[in-house]
Amino acid sequence: MAYITPVNGDVQPVFALDVQNGPVAASTSTAGTPVQPAGPKLDFFSATANTSVATQQGVQEYVANVINAIQQTATVAMYQVDGTLLSFAVYPTGAFANAATFLSAANITYTGYQLDSAASVGFKLATS
Repeated sequence: MAYITPVNGDVQPVFALDVQNGPVAASTSTAGTPVQPAGPKLDFFSATANTSVATQQGVQEYVANVINAIQQTATVAMYQVDGTLLSFAVYPTGAFANAATFLSAANITYTGYQLDSAASVGFKLATS
């Protein structure tokens, strides 16, 4: 049976409004690159992982699986991966009562990776 290797579909940004340097490689951190800069009113959460997840942004890797877990309850409007810190903007507002319920929903089992803590302090755009 024929198989076509997918050329897209990872969790990297589709576009970046402030740079013109093409797509971001799946092994590169999305620091400073919002994924979707427009949308409805959002709730903001951050989660800290036990180790850097910057190289885990491909198809079916850790970041994609965390996003899928969060989207069982709410829609991820944008996210940011900066080493061990993952920032998320989700809607509708109030989908997660607090950071603890967000962490409970987002903290999936994955070999070698886990989310240790979460906060609802805002969205961190990292510097490169």
